[in-house]
Amino acid sequence: MTIPAVRLNHAVLFVTALEASLRFWTSAFDMEVVAREPRANAAFLRLTRSGNHHDLGLFGLGDSAAPRPPRSVGLYHLAWQVDTVDELERARTTLAELGALRGESSHGATKSLYGADPDGNEFEVMWMLPRADWGAYENSAPVDRLDLPAEVRRWSGVRTAGRVVEGGS
Repeated sequence: MTIPAVRLNHAVLFVTALEASLRFWTSAFDMEVVAREPRANAAFLRLTRSGNHHDLGLFGLGDSAAPRPPRSVGLYHLAWQVDTVDELERARTTLAELGALRGESSHGATKSLYGADPDGNEFEVMWMLPRADWGAYENSAPVDRLDLPAEVRRWSGVRTAGRVVEGGS
């Protein structure tokens, strides 16, 4: 028997400086702090258009915490989905302004930007093509150069699977 999960509801990260991480995540993603647990030095954040209680939990360990070595066993990155390629373009500007942009790729069905928070926790901001346009990418995930201006010219205004439906499912 398998677990009938429908999606990932939230992620939780260990960070060194909780307040610095809160500033980063609220600035980068317009998240709001919905709860704090002072005894655990933790905070819980929600995306402004989310229906979740929280989308990201942060547990501050302090500056003496040892960072995880790059490319070691453990979580590689989180992926945050946006509704339109126009939002992806705006995300690129935001990440660049925060000094957090680390790369960008086209994976065929998805167009992705990569960033890192102040502790080096990697994340992806991605936009997914409409399902009807996946074509040859249905069963592949290439890592190609992203030509974001060309993608914006082609897909501007098109909303896809990440769309939040107000009051619905």
